Amino acid sequence: MQIKIERIYTKPIDTDGYRILVDRLWPRGISKINAQLDQWCKEIGPSTELRKWFNHEVPKYPEFKQRYLTELNQNVTLPSFLQLVQEHLKTENVILLFGAKDEKHNQAVVLQEYIQSQS
Repeated sequence: MQIKIERIYTKPIDTDGYRILVDRLWPRGISKINAQLDQWCKEIGPSTELRKWFNHEVPKYPEFKQRYLTELNQNVTLPSFLQLVQEHLKTENVILLFGAKDEKHNQAVVLQEYIQSQS
């Protein structure tokens, strides 16, 4: 099975999998019904301070990635999040949902790489 990422604002492209929102804040304008998600793991998202510092400025992405990885490694919810993902990967795809406009420079991309490096 695969770990996929998808922007929550796009019409669900892939509903064949366990859908996890990995943003700390609920995406504006998205109803919980339309989100079609299975779980919201807001604790795994970047801290408010890091999110505000990054401000989705692409030149800051390499440093954002390093800071976010540091936060992840210190996050007490990380082991249970990884266990959740691994359990679902046994039988279905896992889809990490994010709200950022930039589909290549966001925390879901970092998380996807991180999870794959742990396997």
